[in-house]
Amino acid sequence: MLQPARTKYRKAHKGRIKGKANRGSKLNFGSHGLQATQPERVTSRQIEAARVALTRHMKRAGRVWLRIFPNIPVSKKPIEVRMGKGKGNPEYFVCRVKPGRIIFEIDGVNDVLAKEAFDRAASKLPITTKIIKRNVNL
Repeated sequence: MLQPARTKYRKAHKGRIKGKANRGSKLNFGSHGLQATQPERVTSRQIEAARVALTRHMKRAGRVWLRIFPNIPVSKKPIEVRMGKGKGNPEYFVCRVKPGRIIFEIDGVNDVLAKEAFDRAASKLPITTKIIKRNVNL
């Protein structure tokens, strides 16, 4: 699973996901992309499950780019622990995804296979998504 090699601070505030994505909202690498349409925190496990589903359906043809990275630590207190006594230890990492952010990009596959693969990957994610395609102007 993805996680940062090191972080500046061990624990982070939960925060809120406000506004639309400015960065990472256009296709940069592939011909097709999976774009988020709502704000949500996506865990490293969910990202990995979606990536595996995507590459397996494509039968490792073409190329896949992952455009998000889980760099926010989420802390959790152990079970059956009373309230208070400080914040829990970091348990997993998440990525805050804003609406409009490209999550995956693929290239080297046809439109039908890309749509099927993105449908499989989107079912592993906790957010609603849409499939976008690069406009080819010749």
